[in-house]
Amino acid sequence: MKAIQFHEAGGPEVLQYDEVPVPEIGPGEVLVRVHAAGINPPDWYLREGMKVMPAEMRPALKFPLIPGTDMSGVVQAVAPDVLGFAVGDEVFGMLRFPGFDGRTYAEYVAAPASDLAHKPAGTDHVQAAGAPMAVLTAWQYLVDLGHNVPSPFTGLVHQPVPITPGMTVLVNGAAGGVGHFAVQLAKWKGAHVIAVASSRHEQFLRKLGADEFIDYTTTQAADVVSGVDLVIDTVGGPDSSRFLTVLKRGGTMLPVFFAQYDPEETARLGITVSNIQVRSNGPQLAEIGRLFDEGKLQVGVDSTYPLPEAVSAHTRAAQGHIQGKIVLTVAS
Repeated sequence: MKAIQFHEAGGPEVLQYDEVPVPEIGPGEVLVRVHAAGINPPDWYLREGMKVMPAEMRPALKFPLIPGTDMSGVVQAVAPDVLGFAVGDEVFGMLRFPGFDGRTYAEYVAAPASDLAHKPAGTDHVQAAGAPMAVLTAWQYLVDLGHNVPSPFTGLVHQPVPITPGMTVLVNGAAGGVGHFAVQLAKWKGAHVIAVASSRHEQFLRKLGADEFIDYTTTQAADVVSGVDLVIDTVGGPDSSRFLTVLKRGGTMLPVFFAQYDPEETARLGITVSNIQVRSNGPQLAEIGRLFDEGKLQVGVDSTYPLPEAVSAHTRAAQGHIQGKIVLTVAS
């Protein structure tokens, strides 16, 4: 079969379109013919050699590596101990995350059945492949964590924030993968949603349910917003603390990417800061899939690239300002 792999860490140019063996399935696994594979930040973090992590925490990588965690496809074979899936089923999932062995940038993948759900009938493979990591991140922040593993960033177990009708939720980086799902889930729960992104994403976000829109290139949210119950900051970084002042006392800050906060400042403001590391969860995806079928969630697709053009897809990702997700098409 064909797959994308890399033999050394580096930029997009290290990705190669190679011939590799079709994987064998083990207990608890199914073989999936991949129709589409979603691209996520951990894919390029891995390709770069995990430079985003402190040197002492970086894992030892064994090359060559096939990147990717998200995929949608059709079951080709099922291990004898697997229940609930059969040959011919259309499935989607985020495989073996956290970890580096998803291997979804390929024509076939051996997938743990526990990481899979049946693909929503009204969602095509490209859309389904774009969903798992981003939508599970938003879901585990806001609806159901689904595990009791402490965050590696804080050492604490996250408690999802119960969103109730009338709450105000601000989503920074609202047009991206996690952001556009957070907007929709908050709206589904009855919140008043404020979306922060650049102006070209305004109509996209309003169609997804955003009640207010702030163009961060012209307006600072802290200058025009206050009394917010919950901030979901998908951008993070050293400037994330600027959103603390928009929160009311007792409010919550959820940084998706690593960001540092002064505990004395958050205590003074009465603000809780919490985060997670998303984990694979097939049953949660099955529940989320029902929302897709009911038309309550949709996947924004920024762009698609054929599998052999993974270099171009990663180059596009590096340019940023993505609207929804970038997806590799594998089988027609």
